Amino acid sequence: MNTRYVFVTGGVASSLGKGIVAASLGNLLKARGFKVTIQKLDPYINIDPGTLNPYEHGECYVTGDGAETDLDLGHYERFLDIHTSHANNVTTGKIYQAVINKERRGDFLGKTVQVVPHITDEIQHWIKQLAQSGSYDFVITEIGGTVGDIESLPYIEAVRQMKWELGDQCVSIHLTLVPYLRAAGELKTKPTQHSVKNLLEQGLQPDIIVCRTEYELSENIRKKIALFCNVSYNSVIQCVDAKSIYEVPLNLHEEGLDVQVLKATGITECKEPDLTQWKDFLYKLEHPKHNVDIALVGKYTALKDAYKSIYESISHGGASNDCAVKVHSISSEDLNENNVADYLSKMNAILVAPGFGSRGIDGKIQAIRYARENNIPFLGICLGMQCAVIEIARDVLNLKDANSSEVEPGCANPVIDLMEDQKKISGMGGTMRLGNYKCSLVKGSRVYDIYGADEIQERHRHRYEFNNKYLSLYEANGVKFTGVNKNENLMEIIELPSHPWFVGVQFHPEYRSTVLHPHPLFVNFIAAAMKNKESKK
Repeated sequence: MNTRYVFVTGGVASSLGKGIVAASLGNLLKARGFKVTIQKLDPYINIDPGTLNPYEHGECYVTGDGAETDLDLGHYERFLDIHTSHANNVTTGKIYQAVINKERRGDFLGKTVQVVPHITDEIQHWIKQLAQSGSYDFVITEIGGTVGDIESLPYIEAVRQMKWELGDQCVSIHLTLVPYLRAAGELKTKPTQHSVKNLLEQGLQPDIIVCRTEYELSENIRKKIALFCNVSYNSVIQCVDAKSIYEVPLNLHEEGLDVQVLKATGITECKEPDLTQWKDFLYKLEHPKHNVDIALVGKYTALKDAYKSIYESISHGGASNDCAVKVHSISSEDLNENNVADYLSKMNAILVAPGFGSRGIDGKIQAIRYARENNIPFLGICLGMQCAVIEIARDVLNLKDANSSEVEPGCANPVIDLMEDQKKISGMGGTMRLGNYKCSLVKGSRVYDIYGADEIQERHRHRYEFNNKYLSLYEANGVKFTGVNKNENLMEIIELPSHPWFVGVQFHPEYRSTVLHPHPLFVNFIAAAMKNKESKK
């Protein structure tokens, strides 16, 4: 069949959940047997979110091919159990850069380069190119920002042109807010009406309106929205606030969102969605038999989205263990030698998060020392693994001045350092390892048993490495390097066999955990937390 294109726009307010709605729809279509992919069009001028502050933008998600992307791609992968790539996240910066490069090459034969048609053509090119790359039945495109934003105008125009060209191969979904005014005691539709009016002024008529709301929409409210927004009654879909984002696909299916999309795109025959595994996961998530407390130590703990994939991976691992995990976010800047026990003594496990730069490093090291000395299960991710290397150097190997050359350039014992061939490269991006790299596991190690494989592939986002000059010294003191990138002789995983559960990984396992395939490291880490809690009864 011809590829169908679904566009998801948002109005009234930001952060309504366009990514979750898009991912939920993709989940339902895939469960019906269609081949589906999703992309995010971001209106900011940055080339990618790699240099954006997590406090402003949330986490930077990394795909297998090494693209630094918007965190919504994490939702896409977790909900659809698929792999995305650089083609699934397009920014205004990428669009304009591509058009300017064409102009410099003379591709436009001296014509004046304009937003219409050149920018809008480039946007359509990225959308259609993604469809062709995998022969997809559906390409769902989420347009970032809020309708009415100046920077979103070229994207709305590109969608309008595609709908005009392709007819019922395209469907437009508009997500709005129906706020509840407590003083009046009623839901208000006027913001939705104005949002759709704004969209109509830009030439785009939505086919389906999804209403984010705290309370159920009455029949009268649905009829009012349908009448004033030029859509059918059945195309007004409520999206009531849910306890978990993983309830949203089931709620939207019950509302008939997938049915309305199929109807709008002219598909009359397909199987019912098979949501058995999804429902099983959700049941375990909502009816846990056990519970544990895990500390997440990092420097961006004030914003949950900064570690979004870690939180979701913990949810996946918790459900696999029939366990509710209460995550205690602890700022590493608040930790010191005098108070670390106050923060961590009641924790069943400790996870030290990734990051960049020197801020909060000392607190992370204190947390790791406490986990190591008190036999508390520990998982260090990326910088968390590097901090474990530093802590062991200082407190076990007696190298008191050990550090990372990222934190202290020119330190006497750089146990974490740039590789020699990296030191000659200038520019922030030049030394970064991004995306999938192979890692060979040592038989008999904890991680070998966890993965059940000789070789794994995991995603990376870092530039500093373990300094192999110190390898023999660590091994002589009981540290095991159980995961190695053999191509470049890089140490990827450390373990302490003398400890109940102490693992540091240079990669980011959280990028590969999905609802249907929880990451084995998180599953095992939470099992270790449960065992630790049980042993203290």
